[in-house]
Amino acid sequence: MPITLIFTLAGWICFAPVRATDSLSEPLPSPLTLQQALKLADGVHPDRELADAALQRARAEQSGVDASDDLQFGFEAALKVVNPSYNAVDQSSNDSWAKLKLSKRLYDFGRTDNALAAADAARRSEEWNLLDVRQQRRLEVMARFFDVLLADLEYARENEAMSIAFVRLDKARSRSELGGISDLELLRLENLFQKVRRRTISSQNKQRITRSRLAISLNRPDDLPADLVSPDLPDRSVPESVEALTQRIIDSNPRLKSLRAQMDAVEQQMRAARAGDNPIIRGEVVAAAYNRELGGRNPLSAALVLEVPLFTGNRVGAEVALERARLRERRAALAVMELDLRQSALELWLELDRLRVRREELVVTGDYRDLSLDRSRTLYDLEVSTDLGDAMVRISDWRLQQAETDFEIALAHARLDALAGVLLDEFDITVESKGEGK
Repeated sequence: MPITLIFTLAGWICFAPVRATDSLSEPLPSPLTLQQALKLADGVHPDRELADAALQRARAEQSGVDASDDLQFGFEAALKVVNPSYNAVDQSSNDSWAKLKLSKRLYDFGRTDNALAAADAARRSEEWNLLDVRQQRRLEVMARFFDVLLADLEYARENEAMSIAFVRLDKARSRSELGGISDLELLRLENLFQKVRRRTISSQNKQRITRSRLAISLNRPDDLPADLVSPDLPDRSVPESVEALTQRIIDSNPRLKSLRAQMDAVEQQMRAARAGDNPIIRGEVVAAAYNRELGGRNPLSAALVLEVPLFTGNRVGAEVALERARLRERRAALAVMELDLRQSALELWLELDRLRVRREELVVTGDYRDLSLDRSRTLYDLEVSTDLGDAMVRISDWRLQQAETDFEIALAHARLDALAGVLLDEFDITVESKGEGK
């Protein structure tokens, strides 16, 4: 092998792990969009590593089964001393020999074929499991992303309420010094301010908590995103009838497909176990060299060998019973999963219907609060009323409720897509506004 090729391979082996972690060393984009977060969801993460490792193991096991009947080429040698028989032609004591042996299993009446089919089904099961893990990673990142945006809106509402409560308390203190209000009223406003202040601190802490959860979901626990971009989510209608939706999920769900592949693997493994006492046909070619020349020894031989097990005890029966029990377990797990998915499909479908009505309600609420804010602003300008701050807080609260509803709708659609086996890639998202940094 050329020296340059050796150094190239050595460098690749040494630095491949470093390149695999390069993406983790890069800081998160700022501001961070939902599209970018979903792309990062496919990066290095323990959940993804476990699924990848399981798939690699299944592929290695499949390769091992496929290689079980490969051509085998071996060398045998013996240094041997004997006391020759008195009637032997060659009376020498050195009976050393060396052999080159070429052999291959030609046919085993279904044992290898069924084992290979079982390994292939196990590999397909892990591939479907990997798809499910990738979907769950995207759902997790999406939910954590929305939590950060909601925490920012909640903080904006509480901070605005605290500012208004402080202004009122400060005015009340000034009036109290002049005897304009009672101590009871002053304490009431002080108590109200402390309550709002506590909620503000709580919402501020929530900003950091949600950012930490998002960073952990992206496997960047030390890189908390400061600024996030609020997405303009596509307006999707409620899916078709729940019956059609449920059937589509039952047909396409990756977890169900993984369980079906597992069940297929167990069935094939049970057939392979039943073939455990079947005959084996093997071809052999042997080239030998002997120190003592005897009549029964040949320098070259070829044979077609038939092996027929005559008695195997209860080994085959026990293996078949074990696979039959495993098959029963897989069938039960498949039935349980189908029932759970049917219920999940119904609940998500009804949740989307509820959220649709909630969104219509918020449209009316928004119109009402806009008019209420205009009225409060007019009365404030005329010095008739001082509830302009309360109206502004109600507008902030409406924005928070509207965002909650929109995000819940987006997550419900995403969960339905994931249940139906659709990989959640980039959404049709456009930039609307920035979330408040923390």
